[in-house]
Amino acid sequence: MSIEFYQNNADEFFTGTVNVDMTNIYQRFTKNISPNALILDAGCGSGRDSKAFIDMGYQVDAFDASSELVVRASSYTGLDVKLALFDDVTAIEQYDAIWCCASLLHVAEADLPITLDKLAIALKSNGTWYVSFKYGDSQREKDGRMFTDMNEENLSKLVASIPAIKIEATWITEDNRPDRQEKWLNAILIKV
Repeated sequence: MSIEFYQNNADEFFTGTVNVDMTNIYQRFTKNISPNALILDAGCGSGRDSKAFIDMGYQVDAFDASSELVVRASSYTGLDVKLALFDDVTAIEQYDAIWCCASLLHVAEADLPITLDKLAIALKSNGTWYVSFKYGDSQREKDGRMFTDMNEENLSKLVASIPAIKIEATWITEDNRPDRQEKWLNAILIKV
């Protein structure tokens, strides 16, 4: 359902997200990431964040589930963005950091533990992992997309089910897009 939305609305989504200023989030995410680290942008959308990390000097692998967004993100970033689902991640301790900005929120709540476990396996020890969800505690469908909203309590329960992953910090932000009034739950996770 959500993939079809992005297939059909790729231009609008790209235009609406590619220039959003995420500097405040990047600073929190990158503070403990070494120069030249390898970051996985999982569910990269427009490629905005991949490009920002490349511009900061990091190495980046990126994927998205929408072939239309893969084309746009590849063109925008110069990366060979892969067409893939979270379930396709097979790497083992390959990434120094993982970035899941507004992407895991499209995974059904029942599937999140398995999805997070796959990503945790791909992350190196002491690796940093950013996740964000729309703030709330429901599963819902809106405009052809499925959303799993998250609050601090539910995120704590979810992360507790993933061996070796700990929450370093959570915080709530307003949507950085000027036409949105939504709140977001952000978290930095660490693999111990």
